[in-house]
Amino acid sequence: MKLFVKDLTVIDSTYLCPDRGLVGESWLVDIELGGSLNDMDMLLDFGQVKKLIKRLIDEKVDHKLLVPNRSPLCKVKTGEGYTQLDFMRPHGKSIHLRCPDEAYTFIDSVEVSNEALTAYVKNVVLEQLPANIQDLAITLRHESIDGPYYHYSHGLKKHDGNCQRIAHGHRSTIEIQVDGEYDIDLATSWAMKWRNIYLGSESDEISQQDISFYQQQAWQDHYAFAYQSPQGFFELVLPKQETDILPCETTVENLAAYIASTLAKVMEGHSLKVIAYEGVGKGAISEVYR
Repeated sequence: MKLFVKDLTVIDSTYLCPDRGLVGESWLVDIELGGSLNDMDMLLDFGQVKKLIKRLIDEKVDHKLLVPNRSPLCKVKTGEGYTQLDFMRPHGKSIHLRCPDEAYTFIDSVEVSNEALTAYVKNVVLEQLPANIQDLAITLRHESIDGPYYHYSHGLKKHDGNCQRIAHGHRSTIEIQVDGEYDIDLATSWAMKWRNIYLGSESDEISQQDISFYQQQAWQDHYAFAYQSPQGFFELVLPKQETDILPCETTVENLAAYIASTLAKVMEGHSLKVIAYEGVGKGAISEVYR
């Protein structure tokens, strides 16, 4: 007997990639359970599926930085509840963080592939399932998007949940309308502008010398960010060419408004509508009327 749940949850996280740097991603999660019926003639109550399995996935991988633990590029130091991570990419594109331990998930692989992440999630969930469940299949898949989309990472220091983690992200659709008509060229241009981007707030930018683990090393062509939030102190250093600094907090509401206001400056006399998504099925709308 098997039981299945489609779209159980969405994982919104960022993973480290040698080529792309910080990659914000969103995965839809489907599960299939196999085994024998329990004393209620069920494999597992659907309420328990959502309560147990969704909670485990959310706790272990959602809104975290996914790190390929066996990558030779990763240098890790831990102590006193904090983890310092140096991702030593070539060509001056290294990435450095010091964050509370809970901000990371370490995947036992050389790279964070769909297969490696799926295996990690499956092992985490299997350990907590009741004895009558003998088999578990997990599918991580991307939302089917017909139009432009971008991958972005960010952190929200004012957030009281896990969005405050300085390097988590999303795979997000963007739609732009001009005078009531969908403009795919404008949407595509913004998707390309923010392809594999870190969106930082200018209020969080600091001098490299103020990073706690700075060792008189010059990170040429890098930005540094840091902030205190309810979960602890977060620090990040990453390449300028993979970063866009905005004059606001990088909430999806502000992202939609920023795009709309930027376009309005060069498109006078036109009405604009920006629909910016944050991952799957949610987002914000900003409109400018002329």
